Amino acid sequence: METANAILAAAVVAAIALGATVAVAGLMSLAERRVSAWMQYRHGPNRVGPFGLFQPLADGIKFLFKEEVIPDGAHPFLFRLAPILAATPAMLTIAVIPFGLGAVTIPLLNEPRPLVVADVPVGALYFLAIGSLSVYGVILGGWSSNNKYSLLGSLRSSAQMLSYELALTLAMASAVLVSGSLSLNEILRHQAEHGWNVLVQPVAFLVFLVAAFAETNRHPFDFAECEPELVAGFHTEYSGMRFALFFIGEYCAMVAMSAMMATLFFGGPLVPFLPLEKTPWWLSVGAFAAKTGFFLFFYLWVRWSFPRFRFDQLMNLGWKKLLPIALLNFAVTGAIVAL
Repeated sequence: METANAILAAAVVAAIALGATVAVAGLMSLAERRVSAWMQYRHGPNRVGPFGLFQPLADGIKFLFKEEVIPDGAHPFLFRLAPILAATPAMLTIAVIPFGLGAVTIPLLNEPRPLVVADVPVGALYFLAIGSLSVYGVILGGWSSNNKYSLLGSLRSSAQMLSYELALTLAMASAVLVSGSLSLNEILRHQAEHGWNVLVQPVAFLVFLVAAFAETNRHPFDFAECEPELVAGFHTEYSGMRFALFFIGEYCAMVAMSAMMATLFFGGPLVPFLPLEKTPWWLSVGAFAAKTGFFLFFYLWVRWSFPRFRFDQLMNLGWKKLLPIALLNFAVTGAIVAL
């Protein structure tokens, strides 16, 4: 009976985390348009529901009823599989990120459960391994469409993600090296005792921040889509819910990256000037949501403030600037930790 209760409690926490991630991803589609409207002195969506809050729901219903077309010459199985491969890894990465401190007793089950779906000892490694799988959905989506613009967008995306994956990994490794553990809960505990990692690893944070934009194909690195050049890039031929899955995957990846930045460098659910043991769980969840929300807003702020890079500038920045800086920072961090 205790084992069954533990499994049910874990399933409840997993459902809450997944539901919250998808819900925030849906609201980000509204926030994207509202923030851009504010920055351009427009109103944005404000007709469906109060303040336009039901606009994502209306969009979801529209996608459900739109016709899904498979182009002539496309590979049917891979064409259908690509949106799933693009969205699923982004949803799975959130599983190892602690979104609160302590444990909460699940009602009716009387089973205390930590506020993380899976507290694995190699959480940082899991995040990198699962998150990097989403590029396969992008590549297959472009190749299986039998469209030259889609294929070009896929090739750009694969080159881009290879270029920035190394810098992202080294930036994360620097934070892991300081904390001495791949477990995200241990990294949080170290920050509670010694201060946030952004104070001792500002270079790693900046590298991670820039690489996160490239990893999620967001402006100014959105070369996988690049509407003025490639129509819509790798998802040009998609419609209906398959088209929606690509966008859900992108926004879920933004949520996961923002949550990881908050956890690795800003203490995640830690509340400033409040000891770890005395922080109530609801306040820690609020702190985590506020930090993650700031980085999500930063994604939107950057999109409507900076022009897109040229593709050669993107590659030069990744290989000639970010990678050497990340390597040097990792080497200096390792030397200091060893000494």
